[in-house]
Amino acid sequence: MASKKIKKQDIQSAYIDYVLTEGKEPSSVYAFAKANKMTEGDFYDHFSSFEAIEIGIWAHGIDTAIEQIKKQEVWNEYSARERILSFFYTYFEVLRNNRSFIKYSMKACGPMPPGKTPARLKPVKDTFLAFCTDVLGEGLESGELTDRKGLNRRYKDVLWLEFLFVLDFWIKDNSKGFEKTDEAIEKGVNVIFDFIGRNPIDSLVEYGKFLFQNASK
Repeated sequence: MASKKIKKQDIQSAYIDYVLTEGKEPSSVYAFAKANKMTEGDFYDHFSSFEAIEIGIWAHGIDTAIEQIKKQEVWNEYSARERILSFFYTYFEVLRNNRSFIKYSMKACGPMPPGKTPARLKPVKDTFLAFCTDVLGEGLESGELTDRKGLNRRYKDVLWLEFLFVLDFWIKDNSKGFEKTDEAIEKGVNVIFDFIGRNPIDSLVEYGKFLFQNASK
């Protein structure tokens, strides 16, 4: 009689249940597989380690959020600011389904030194930065954002820092429906876009250039 085919989702669900119940990783793949009536081969068909399971869960979360926002009928009409706001709101809505696991995983990561990204968050960072690069690029082309030579490439990094801040804020947020997190997203993203978008200072600089270039004419 053929053994039951073990699915990737089965392993992820069993792993999440274990770490949230025990507060730690299983002692070994062998022990984990035996407890869940599978072979080590079944496990390794899908994952190389427990960390790989967590990486996959994190990656699925951000992929799901981006897929959902791009399906919105108004997506093509959104400004760059609105697209980034939509991403943040949607992403943290997606995370709600695994909030306990996200809190566990972040705690397991330990302190994050500046400039260092835990392996668990590496695919999230890569996907987020690629997404922001596309959105910001369109914002620069449309004139919504200011083309500040030398600073443009840093815009996405500022948004990544905001992402990490909001993630930490959300984990600690005890407000009803995480309304404080929504407020933090709105205020934070708007402050960033007020800085990188066109503003009165840009108009003043352009006017100054105009006067300088035409002073001798």
